[in-house]
Amino acid sequence: MATDKKLKEPKEIQSAPGSTKAKTSAKKSETTKEMITKVKKTEEIQVDEIISEETLLKMSEKDYMAKVQLDFFKDRLQHLKEDLLKNASTTSENLRENNLVPDPADRATIEEEHALELRTRDRERNLLKKVEQALGRIESGEYGWCEETGEAIGISRLLARPTANLSLEAQERRELRQKLFGD
Repeated sequence: MATDKKLKEPKEIQSAPGSTKAKTSAKKSETTKEMITKVKKTEEIQVDEIISEETLLKMSEKDYMAKVQLDFFKDRLQHLKEDLLKNASTTSENLRENNLVPDPADRATIEEEHALELRTRDRERNLLKKVEQALGRIESGEYGWCEETGEAIGISRLLARPTANLSLEAQERRELRQKLFGD
């Protein structure tokens, strides 16, 4: 019984209304609530500032690559970059797992899945480079303009492929040259 009292006493002291720990935990919870409220308010403001695709398509040509549009594409590219980085870390974790399978057919299947996953990550690594280049073009003010002709790439093309650096016509010409000359 004496041990029961000793165990209960510290709990009672900790939870006592006038104790220092109770006051500290109450202050922490209030601070946490305030921080959560501030974060929610900040997130709401950011969500309101980013426009929808429909609104983006309805904007006039004189608003092409205005700050609102650049912010929209910057946000989209940053989310794409985050997703690619998450996928890369998931792949490395999956490849580290050693599945010892005695059946040769099962082992071949696992190796083929690993090879497919590595090819996919290689493509995503190349896409990641393009995403980083597009973010750099946003910072430099060159985003949305064709590197070859200097014409506007177009909102619909950028929505479909946010990393595009050529207008549709310039891309078609490049692909035709590659097909004809094997360049």
